[in-house]
Amino acid sequence: MAHLLIIELPGGNDTDIIQAAIDRGDSFTFLTADLPLYQQQPPVHALLQHARACIEVPNFDMREVEFSVLAAHHAAPFDALLCLLDIRLIEAAKLAQRLGLKYLNPTSAQLLRDKFSVRTRLQKCGIDQPLFTLATSNEELKAAVTQIGLPVLIKPSDGYGSQNIVKLKFEEDLAPWMSPLEDMLPSCADYGLGVKANDRLLVEEYMEGIVIGCDTFTQNGQHTLLGVNEKLFFEPPSFAIRGGCFTPNHGQFAAIESYVFALLDAVDFDWGASHVELMLHANGLSLIEINPRLVGAKIPRLINLACKRSIHSDLIDLHLNRVIPPFSETSEIAVTRWLVADQTAHLANVELPTSDDPRIGCVEILKLAGDPVRPPMENADRIGYVMSCAATQQEADELADAFICQSVVSYL
Repeated sequence: MAHLLIIELPGGNDTDIIQAAIDRGDSFTFLTADLPLYQQQPPVHALLQHARACIEVPNFDMREVEFSVLAAHHAAPFDALLCLLDIRLIEAAKLAQRLGLKYLNPTSAQLLRDKFSVRTRLQKCGIDQPLFTLATSNEELKAAVTQIGLPVLIKPSDGYGSQNIVKLKFEEDLAPWMSPLEDMLPSCADYGLGVKANDRLLVEEYMEGIVIGCDTFTQNGQHTLLGVNEKLFFEPPSFAIRGGCFTPNHGQFAAIESYVFALLDAVDFDWGASHVELMLHANGLSLIEINPRLVGAKIPRLINLACKRSIHSDLIDLHLNRVIPPFSETSEIAVTRWLVADQTAHLANVELPTSDDPRIGCVEILKLAGDPVRPPMENADRIGYVMSCAATQQEADELADAFICQSVVSYL
């Protein structure tokens, strides 16, 4: 039985990593800057009751964090450290190094938390990048848009989860009464847990094509491509994901695999999970971004369905430096579709269709009655999802689409 140090939870409520630890019989200690955030959610609080200990360090002051963690490690040594939340990845890497645990090295963690720095590194390594530059003021932002030209994409260099992204496509988007360029900074964006945006904006050439997510495991610099998830988006100007299709890797993605591994090597990615988003277009592949942690947005559950096993349990074994067996050839295709609001209001109820079809693998509603909802602009606006799994993508697509079409959202 391993003792795990788990740092925060993605979304503040995604407990799958804790559930995986419990199911395996591992013990865990939970580290957070805001324990009440989790305790006020009954399902999360119930799982935290299984923790060996919960360590709360307000503001996540690293001196106090290190002191508390080392004391806990002395009492009951940690065998692995896990963090699935972007805004804690640098601290997690430093803690793992201090504890002598297998994790992404701190230098790469620091690099990968800044999208502009990643673009710069890859360009220096000879990997083609879209036109890009950095803006730290509204004046620099306007100059950057002029320099790159339309269409252009603007996103926080330290952002994640498709938050606070702006696309400028037409000249009218720059009109004084519509343009966001005059007052985008300071953004005052709050990532939660006391972390504010650093107001470094990546301005880059906008790319058109098919978005795919490539999920990998890396042990001691050796990469494994788990599979590829083709992503579907809601209609512009939304940046929210409407669904996806995960296909396990059985050797059919050789070109994608080679490109992704070159990206990871260029940023010295040496340990852990990554989710690399690519644009597939007429000229080949281009990087959207490298996320140095296990994919979010419930996609691990999609991987579980397709591969008939727990990817979170595999992640724990990865950080315990154990051998991860390849996926079975009997794996299937898994798809997801998200349920959203069609108006700005407060949620009253979601009525889901009844189904005993075993191919419907997972259904979850994430928002509560009374929560504000709106048509999807970013991933946080989504209400719930359905996942289906079948031998072919067409079969799985039809099942999930029908389920969403038969679902009824009502408002207060």
